[in-house]
Amino acid sequence: MTQPTEGETRTFERTFTVEDVQRFAELSGDDQPRHTEPDDDGNVMVQGLLTATLPTKLGSENEVLASTMEFNFHQPVYTGETITCRSTFDTVVERDDRYEFTSDVVCENEDGETVLTSTTEGIIWKDE
Repeated sequence: MTQPTEGETRTFERTFTVEDVQRFAELSGDDQPRHTEPDDDGNVMVQGLLTATLPTKLGSENEVLASTMEFNFHQPVYTGETITCRSTFDTVVERDDRYEFTSDVVCENEDGETVLTSTTEGIIWKDE
């Protein structure tokens, strides 16, 4: 774990596959046809909550324990699209045993269009 710093931004990119969407459909039960039946190009719409795993991936790198995560889904994500997720620490308050923080997240597709925004509040425990 590294100490979080206000203004620090972390980035992660991912391209979801049809197999990713199928596995998530099995786990979540969100198996609507739009997620299971490929279009003419062989792509399906990625579930919103699967897209929301992008900021959770960034949080796992810092061992974040989120207390609140608010997601706004701006437009659909499809398999084969590369999505870039950026998470920025807005506030960081140091306590004796932890850091309390808020962060803003923006996920964009290859065309630079926002597909998801999120606000997270949580803690990061200090190393012992």
